[in-house]
Amino acid sequence: MLFNSYLFIFIFLPLTLFFWYSLNHRRRYTAAKALLTVMSFWFYGYFNPYYLLIMLISIIINYGLSHYLQTVSTTIKRRLGLFAGILFNLGLLFYFKYYDFFIENINQLFSRDFNLKHILLPLGISFFTFQQLSYLIDRYKKKALHCSLLDYAAFVSFFPQLVAGPIVLHEELLPQLAEHPFPTNPNRKRFNPTVFAQGITLFVLGLAKKVLLADNLALAVNHGYNNAHLLDTTSTLLVVLAYTFELYFDFSGYCDMAIGLGKMFNIKLPINFNSPYHATSVKELWGRWHMTLTRFFTTYLYIPLGGNRHGFAQTARNTMIVFSLSGLWHGADWTFVIWGILQGIMVVWDHLGLVAVRAKDSPIHNKPAENTRINNNHAKNALLSIPRWLGWFCTFSFFNLSFIFFRSPDLTIARQMWKNLFSFQNSGYLYKLVAQIDLPEFYILRQFVDLTAPQLLNHLNLAIFLLLLVISAFIIGRWRTALTIAEQTPLSSRFCWYIALLFAWSIISFSQVSTFIYFNF
Repeated sequence: MLFNSYLFIFIFLPLTLFFWYSLNHRRRYTAAKALLTVMSFWFYGYFNPYYLLIMLISIIINYGLSHYLQTVSTTIKRRLGLFAGILFNLGLLFYFKYYDFFIENINQLFSRDFNLKHILLPLGISFFTFQQLSYLIDRYKKKALHCSLLDYAAFVSFFPQLVAGPIVLHEELLPQLAEHPFPTNPNRKRFNPTVFAQGITLFVLGLAKKVLLADNLALAVNHGYNNAHLLDTTSTLLVVLAYTFELYFDFSGYCDMAIGLGKMFNIKLPINFNSPYHATSVKELWGRWHMTLTRFFTTYLYIPLGGNRHGFAQTARNTMIVFSLSGLWHGADWTFVIWGILQGIMVVWDHLGLVAVRAKDSPIHNKPAENTRINNNHAKNALLSIPRWLGWFCTFSFFNLSFIFFRSPDLTIARQMWKNLFSFQNSGYLYKLVAQIDLPEFYILRQFVDLTAPQLLNHLNLAIFLLLLVISAFIIGRWRTALTIAEQTPLSSRFCWYIALLFAWSIISFSQVSTFIYFNF
């Protein structure tokens, strides 16, 4: 089920909220949690019950392993349980996500002809698998307590974070789902109108990002990558930039909606996205982009490998391992691996500290204070000091261009896109590209303006496309985050009307085909 669907917004969500608060109001906490779990199962299995069966099997086996770790005490048996859990979870992920990729490469490398299974990838399997893997590792380290099967199922299946993150840790969600409210916060299970209003605001802002910006930019992006051999330099540059904005609003919009939905249930989910395009280095960017995934790889892979404790050489090795696997996590194709390697190389470069970004004169907002201290420390040993605007420009340009590998369906298309960038040709294909933008607002405009003249229509399409890019750049570069707006803006009547208008506009735009990009990961 999609967040941006009539079924979810007008049937699923109201029903779930009504029964959740009704049961909690009667202090029937277990029934409320069971209801939330069942509704989450419906949410996940709506499109394909086969997905739900896979998730249920994963939950039962992981819970059984958690119970095993609870009952055994010897180190050997506990290591055996942990090994079995890691093998099961990574094996499940490998079979559904990487089996065909592995067989394809075996066939090419050894000239074999093994059959591909063309396995249907369950939605969000990477997210709920990593979430359970983190819980199992923490159970082995005795950092997590064993819980009931209902608690565990609710923890894994909580629908706002189920299919595209954030990757929630046990200590962040399980206490909030406990049958009895926090001793320090006895109102946790009660309806909180302030928090609920913040949740609605955040959900609407995320929905608008997704529906009004990401989905419309995707029309031109999809056409461009499907016709890469026809693009000239200008159209290629705009397609690459449009995809950078599309992915930003697709993922940040989903994260806003997920956190907003959590607030509607008075449940706090971790921040997963913090203005990454404000970063002045790739290392800083990855502290802002998909923050819970970065946390997972740092906690459960980078640090166990040794982190940065054993000199620069091992730090560089560990960094490259993490980012290579991070690229592979995003997709079973060499384009994702190359994209991950490129990110790793730039983070290793940042570790060298040869170039320092000055903390002053920054046009970029929302910069964490700790990053200022880091930059000042690097400046002492750096060979070159650059202004922040230049650090931002280099970081954004690199990340933008690296997405060519991320978005391309294969290396052939990626090579073609890079070839287009340096062909310095202008074939006029830009007008065909922007013609893919077919906003619902056009229907209203056609009632007042004669759009039958091809030249006028071409210029109008181009103006609309450029306006989308300008609006996207303005929101990314200058506005406060959606979470800040939701939590700090007073609920005046004018603000409520703005949110209502934005919600209505988004609902009208549901007609076009849409999906969340990160569902594929």
